[in-house]
Order: sequence, then C-alpha cells, then structure tokens
Amino acid sequence: MSVRIAIIGAGIMGADHARIVAEDLPGVSLQVVCDASQERARKAADEYGAGDASDDPLATIRRGDVDAILIASPDETHAPLALAAIEAGKPVLCEKPLSQSSKECQDVIEAEVSRGRQFVQLGFMRRFDPSYRDMKAALDDGSLGAAIMMHNFHRNVEAPANFTGQMAITNSAPHEFDVARFVLGADYKAISVFQPAGIDASRTGAPVFMVLETDKGQLVNIEINNNAAYGYDVRGELVGEKGSVFLNAPIHTRQNGRLMSYELYAPDWRPRFAEAYRLQNKAFLNFVRTGEFPPIAADAWDGYCAARVAEAGVEALQKGARATLARAEKPSLYKH
Repeated sequence: MSVRIAIIGAGIMGADHARIVAEDLPGVSLQVVCDASQERARKAADEYGAGDASDDPLATIRRGDVDAILIASPDETHAPLALAAIEAGKPVLCEKPLSQSSKECQDVIEAEVSRGRQFVQLGFMRRFDPSYRDMKAALDDGSLGAAIMMHNFHRNVEAPANFTGQMAITNSAPHEFDVARFVLGADYKAISVFQPAGIDASRTGAPVFMVLETDKGQLVNIEINNNAAYGYDVRGELVGEKGSVFLNAPIHTRQNGRLMSYELYAPDWRPRFAEAYRLQNKAFLNFVRTGEFPPIAADAWDGYCAARVAEAGVEALQKGARATLARAEKPSLYKH
C-alpha cells in the first residue's frame, strides 16, 4: 500500500520535499500540503499532485488519511508540531533544528521515551551525503589512524536581513555541529567563538569562527560566513594520524572561456546536497514502512545535542570566553 505523507510548510524547503516525494519516492502518496498561506499550499499541492491543501497544521497531522508527517515550517514550529505528531502516533521527518531551545528538545525526547519508541527523524541530511559518508568510512576502517582535527567552513552568498552572528551559531552552524559529531563519533565538551576584529559584529551576516573540543581530545573548527558573495560553498577536511580526507562537492562540469578555466558555484544548498536529501527521504520512507529507525539518521537526541552546543556557542560569543558543555543523560531509547 502507498504511504500517505503530509508536508507542513510550502516554502523553499517544503516545496523541495514535495518534489522529492512526488518524483523520487515510489510507493508514496503526497496526501496534503499545509502552509500558513492557503494560496501557497494550494500552489505546491497542484504542482506536485497532492490530494489536498490546508492551512491548519494540527488538523493535518490528525487526519486519518495521513500516515506520516514531514515538517518544513518555520523553526519555532518544529518542536510543537513534532510533539503533535508523536501524540498522533505518526512518524515525522522534521527539518533542522528540532528547536533552538535544548529544553524544547528534551520535551520531544520525553514524549518519545514515554511512548517507548522513536517517531522523529531529524533533517541533518549531511549524514546521508556521499562525501561525508566516505569521510566517516575512512576513519572507521582505520586507514586514517586516529582522528586529530576536523576543519569545516560553510559560506552562503548573502545573509537574509537581520541575520546576526548569533544566528550564524544557532541557525547555520548546527549542520556542522551534527555532522562533525557524526563523523568523529564524539561529543563536545567545550566551545570558543571568535569574530574578526576588523568587522562590525552587529551587521547582517557577520562571520563567526568556532573551535570545539571533543570528549576524545579532537579539535573541530567551523567558519560560518553568510555573506561570502561568490556562491554557496561547503568544504571540510578530516585530519588523522596517517592522512587526511577532503570533501568533494559533486561538480559535474568545468568551463573554459575568456582566458579562464572555471567551475560554477550553486546559489544555495539545494544542488550541493540534492542526493543527501533524496537518500534521507528514502530512509524516512523505509522507517515509516518498517518502524526501524535508520541507523545513520539523526534523532531527537541529536537535535538536543546540536541545540545544547549552539546555546554554549552563544554564551561563548557574548562573554568572549570559552564555554563548557554539560548535557542531560542520554536515554537508552537512543541507541546510536
């Protein structure tokens, strides 16, 4: 039987998920598209063949003709809607962050623990990206030796209005927080945050540079620059005792002209991580069908860990000092 999915949020990410569901996932029915704007919901529903459109997320979650929920609405709605899906007994794929509040993440964790099973797969899709998976495999098979450092940078063309350095930590960096933790198989114990002295730290998209210390003694550095101007650019290097691994972006062509040879950057994240999104959504579909949580996917506990390090990062930025991390005890429900 076809799995009937409702998508909540019909903005950039919601529409992209609707396309993946409609075009790339056999055996799935896009049942409902829900958005605060009925017009936008209807437009996405018509474009991708959804059975219905709605502007009521809670009613959408509770519908009897919906088997699973995909949340791509604004960040502050993620945890409340995930809780509603758990209450309805329906699996949910939730875009990151689960919440920018670690307390809200704990509320979702407690709801899952009380039901004795996992419902929430969190959209840290980089775990499914082939380049990050190759990086992790090189560490896990021993060919790199022990991991020493991981370098990351994350650059966007232009920051949205009012996007501060603090938001670079809470909104942009969680992808790096999670994927470095995933690759290294480690947790963080401290974070330091820096900003270049020659910039106005209050301006939109002010860059930040973070250094994190793991409980295995590794160092992880993360640059976030949301006003890089030239394109969307994510790179990384894992350094081990015996060698290193660089990420390669899936660049399909190289152009020659005007006495230059060059490659084009994408304007945003979607082309760079298209395969990661497809594989993530495919894993979610299998989760819905079998009840078996995908072994490499991020869960509510991972969402809590990302929120906790982001909170410590904001503290480090505000105080201009290294911040240490304390976490709640991990419930046994979360095995990986």
